[in-house]
Amino acid sequence: MPPDPSNNGKHSGYGLGSVETVLSVDEVAREAEKIAAQGPSRESLLALTNEKPLVRIDALTSGYGRVEILHEIDLYVGEGQSLCLIGPNGAGKSTVLHSIYGFTQITGGGIQVDANEVTHLGPKDKLKSAGIAYILQDNSVFPDMTVEENLFMGGFLLNDCHQIHTAAASVFEKYPRLKERRHQRAGVLSGGERRLLEISRALIMKPDVLLVDEPSIGLEPRFIDMVFEILDDLQHNDGKTIILVEQSAKKGLEFADIGYVLVSGQIAMAGNGDELLENPDVGRLFLGG
Repeated sequence: MPPDPSNNGKHSGYGLGSVETVLSVDEVAREAEKIAAQGPSRESLLALTNEKPLVRIDALTSGYGRVEILHEIDLYVGEGQSLCLIGPNGAGKSTVLHSIYGFTQITGGGIQVDANEVTHLGPKDKLKSAGIAYILQDNSVFPDMTVEENLFMGGFLLNDCHQIHTAAASVFEKYPRLKERRHQRAGVLSGGERRLLEISRALIMKPDVLLVDEPSIGLEPRFIDMVFEILDDLQHNDGKTIILVEQSAKKGLEFADIGYVLVSGQIAMAGNGDELLENPDVGRLFLGG
């Protein structure tokens, strides 16, 4: 790969860290695919949940229209655990979240939550009946609505206004930062406050499972730390089960109990977050080390 003259002669590629030469995106994909050919067994994935998965995905095949993205993947995460998906661009990480929530066409396999079959439920039923909430990676607040009105929108499936107001009051009690701004337009919030509002809005329906897509994207470092502190609190103090996709592989694996490396729609590697951080292949391919 030729050096980028705008980068002082250094090569550009996939990874983090300050190095003179890193692998190109194509090289990462090729090497990761070799590893994926010897992917983890279903038994080893289940063992990471102590054989007690709350969310269970078996041999899932899905995609968009006629384009198949995921190829018979297995995924398991226990109650109150966190799982982070990492991998090169185009590996299908967000498609996993989309499939769980009902945004893709599923052509094989199945999804269970707490032993209940939810494979073909639509997003509304996933949220209302299965206790799954999806926090989008894009800025999804309504900027011309107040913070309080944005929270109320999180309860759009509830028919009880009192229940919505009670849930919003619980959020304000938990996050004074939002309470102070409850009557302000959401458009004036900082990036970190908007992400907090997006997470809080998802809590109105009291979900058990949070799907979090790129929580750090577009945020300053100080806000990234704040967002992961919020997710850590939701997991360890509120008992939420969290499945996230994170652009910073190091940050995501530091946070998560379990890490999966996804390559070309298949699970290439899996393990405890700390174990994957120390894995030389993960470091070389995804952490820039």
